[in-house]
Amino acid sequence: MITRTRTPFQRTRRTRRSAALRGLVRETRVDPAQLVYPLFVTHGLDVRAPIASMPGQARLSSDQLAREAEELRALGVRAVLLFGIPVAKDAAGSEGYAADGIVPQAIRALKDADPELAVIVDVCLCEYTDHGHCGLLDARGDVDNDASLELLARAAVTYAEAGADVIAPSDMMDGRVGALRDALDDAGHETLPIMAYSAKYASAFYGPFREAADSAPRMGAGDRRGYQMDPANAREALREVAADVAEQADIVMVKPALAYLDVIREVRAATALPLAAYNVSGEYAMVKAAAAQGWLDERAIVLETLTAIRRAGADIVITYHAKEAARWLTER
Repeated sequence: MITRTRTPFQRTRRTRRSAALRGLVRETRVDPAQLVYPLFVTHGLDVRAPIASMPGQARLSSDQLAREAEELRALGVRAVLLFGIPVAKDAAGSEGYAADGIVPQAIRALKDADPELAVIVDVCLCEYTDHGHCGLLDARGDVDNDASLELLARAAVTYAEAGADVIAPSDMMDGRVGALRDALDDAGHETLPIMAYSAKYASAFYGPFREAADSAPRMGAGDRRGYQMDPANAREALREVAADVAEQADIVMVKPALAYLDVIREVRAATALPLAAYNVSGEYAMVKAAAAQGWLDERAIVLETLTAIRRAGADIVITYHAKEAARWLTER
């Protein structure tokens, strides 16, 4: 009898032989309940104004939100992120914290339509200021960090009192999580969570959003690199996250997502708090543009992208693909 000696190797293909087997051993899953759908809300009636650089997205008036809530409920997407477009802008971004502003109106409309929908509200002044920056400008045209905190805190309380479920400061002012936490607690909203845009980078991927929200910087420093993070820095993200955790953030975020998967992974290792990642407008627009040319399979790319963000460590994915992805996940 001849004994044959073979070099051993792993037959890793054994568990890839069928869809059922692949499903059994799948390490990372995406569920519609993990997705957050951003909404842009504006004044008026019966408004559904398409956003040219973000096919499939639109600016909506508050009366259109019941339809959105119904569709999201049917798809299993249980959270939205609100951005407001004011009727007028000024140097102090006053509609951003006005009790009768567009965002409080939208919060109430969504909660009337679906009380169980989680309404997350972005807190920032960039959509509301005539200079397009995320805070007040000082006499030199620089963003005044500490003076801005008071207005951001006023906005947070205004949204809380309108019925928001989560407050999400995106301004990147130092100390804003603590300032919002103190203001919310003082106003009797101790149980309202804060989702901090902790590691928000000064990214070129935000271009389509700035069209959608009419929020491009127009005065002062001319861009947001003085307060948003340098895309070259990863360790700094951990400092930002640690600061927000110390100030009692309940959820932390990395934004954008795809070019920062390494940062998501580092943040995941550094904190046990829930971690969100924002699959931003530029990432969305690139997929839509390539799909429109027939250069890629949109469904496959979107689901692979969302899986990658989850695999990197995100618990929550904010994405303009949420509706389509939820449909595709159900079909799959």
